Amino acid sequence: MQAFTTHQGLVAPLDRENVDTDLIMPKQFLKSIKRTGFGPNLFDTLRYLDHGEPGMDNSKRPLNPDFVLNQERYQGASVLLARKNFGCGSSREHAPWALLQFGFRAILAPSFADIFFNNCFKNGLLPIVLPEAEISRLFDDVNAKAGYRLSIDLDAQKIVTDDGRELSFDIEPFRKHCLLNGLDDIGMTLQKADKIKAFEAERLARHPWLVGQPGV
Repeated sequence: MQAFTTHQGLVAPLDRENVDTDLIMPKQFLKSIKRTGFGPNLFDTLRYLDHGEPGMDNSKRPLNPDFVLNQERYQGASVLLARKNFGCGSSREHAPWALLQFGFRAILAPSFADIFFNNCFKNGLLPIVLPEAEISRLFDDVNAKAGYRLSIDLDAQKIVTDDGRELSFDIEPFRKHCLLNGLDDIGMTLQKADKIKAFEAERLARHPWLVGQPGV
């Protein structure tokens, strides 16, 4: 998992509440057994004017000119500004995969659905909860200025806005540690690799008959 320490990026505003995971990553794209290739279909029903299916050449599909991520001023955005209850709906890990693979590293919103919130941390995407009034002010600022950027310092738990304001945010210490060090669940386990190998060696020494047994 890619570590998150500091990040400065262009902000894209998605001005709608209760964005669910099927809108983030529509169900027809969940058939893949890979963890890659979801970025082109992020917000598929909003980004394109036709119906998307796996295997389509997205470069030839008609884009919706009114959708924020298709607008020239937000090309290359890596910070998503959202409204309350972002990521509600079914518990699909494909949603944060698609956001990351599109290029987003952080999402700012007044609230997130719990499962989506947890999945973000497990995949290196930083969800930041800010007061609703502050989120609304950021929407106004982003809409008023093309090229609006934010700087995020995870270690300091601080955001610096384009006009120099500093915003603090909370994060659970264990999640912060994992993001700073790029540790997903597998990475956490591999930190104990020496102890796991020692346990397996001792186990086989005590039960040598286990060697070669299928499923052991």
